[in-house]
Amino acid sequence: MKKLILILACLAFASVNAKVNMPSFFSNGMVLQQQTNANIWGQAKAGAQVRITTSWNNTSFVAQADNNGKWMTALPTPQAGGPYKLIIDDRDGEACVIDNVMIGEVWFCSGQSNMEMPVKGYGKQPAKGAPEFIVRAKKSTPIRICNVTRKSSTTPVPTIDCKWQEHTPEAVAGTSATAYFFAEALQASIDVPVGIIVSSWGGSSIETWMTRDVLENNFKGEFSFDHLADAELAKKRAYQYPCLLFNGQVSALVPFTIKGMIWYQGEANRGNSEQYIRLQTAYVKMMRELFQVPDAPFYFVQIAPYPYNDPNSWQSGYFYEAQAATLKTIPHSGMAATVDIGEFGTIHPCRKMDVGRRLAYLALKNDYGMDFIDANPPIYKNMTVKDGKAYITFDNVMNGLAPMGQDLTGFEVAGADKVFHPAIGRLYNDGIEVKCAEVTEPVAVRYCFRNWCVGTVFNTFGVPVAPFRTDDWQL
Repeated sequence: MKKLILILACLAFASVNAKVNMPSFFSNGMVLQQQTNANIWGQAKAGAQVRITTSWNNTSFVAQADNNGKWMTALPTPQAGGPYKLIIDDRDGEACVIDNVMIGEVWFCSGQSNMEMPVKGYGKQPAKGAPEFIVRAKKSTPIRICNVTRKSSTTPVPTIDCKWQEHTPEAVAGTSATAYFFAEALQASIDVPVGIIVSSWGGSSIETWMTRDVLENNFKGEFSFDHLADAELAKKRAYQYPCLLFNGQVSALVPFTIKGMIWYQGEANRGNSEQYIRLQTAYVKMMRELFQVPDAPFYFVQIAPYPYNDPNSWQSGYFYEAQAATLKTIPHSGMAATVDIGEFGTIHPCRKMDVGRRLAYLALKNDYGMDFIDANPPIYKNMTVKDGKAYITFDNVMNGLAPMGQDLTGFEVAGADKVFHPAIGRLYNDGIEVKCAEVTEPVAVRYCFRNWCVGTVFNTFGVPVAPFRTDDWQL
């Protein structure tokens, strides 16, 4: 796969003259990951020696172009700062100069429509609080945005259409709200440049963001690849067939050096909960290997409640559970719960600022030293029963739960007959007491486990308790 990507890249950047050519994402205004060896590559004459001079230390590095003119090297980057300049020259033609380069934190942001939804919102579907951030966006704020243009392909493409934008009202309005609010909260907290690369497509499945090699080797017989030999077939559902969006919107970026990834996807795979655990685990492993960052943090969003075709169906509950299960299968991962922000009338909740900030809390706690942040959603730990009441305890509760002193809804209790009835919860010590008049001998408790629900329990940082069940029944 890597060899194919590099060969295609050679063809794409070839030029009739000696000028060095660079992919579009190595361009003015870009962000390079700080304090690492940042990969950089391009196209020159076959066999040429390419010199890359960095203004942050006035040092030159030399890369050798292969027989197809492809060259690649890694630049040692300093602590965050800028703007800097890169001069790339093959000593025989016109030099390529990249200006306004910032050194900071680079995050790759991907998923389906809830990641794609821009700060300016969709028609009749706004992003709450967004106008304030749009109108006061200033270039002086070191947030840089690189939006990848939609493209599907049956084979890995050699280049993509994207460019880096500065922090202007126009750029902010047109980029992913989830990604932007993540970047804005991160930059304001750590006070260094932040770059986001956004590659998303509404309605996309997770398998379309994965390589054929990974799917064939890990999911034998579970996916068909007939569409990869039939461009017309692939066009019919370009955003859901396996591999098409990896080929069109990710492959050319490999191996751009990143800090980590945020991911908002799942609605398209909601009907296959067990498979999704394996898919998301394999996706993260693949991305870390391809981008050559084996410990890259991965933070994802648990999909929000929505009625779909039946508000009372358990289907979303099983999917919430599957997403949470990947916290154990994916090292250095975290989940932003959204059980409190769903909207009955739209699958695109307006509170994208909350989503972005919850993702930022995870990064700030785990990657930027802010240990005092209670960033993780409380996760069900165990249940005990006493005097006809169920008592639930949780992991990830740093400073207790909230709100105190009021009835908490969203709970259901069942007895041995496996019939669930609405129940009321109240904070009790470090957990929750759940009772139901119809069930005097509780056997199982579920919380916000249906397609449509509204979360009512939080930690003291405003992060909601993740949906859970105490049973393993399939109803």
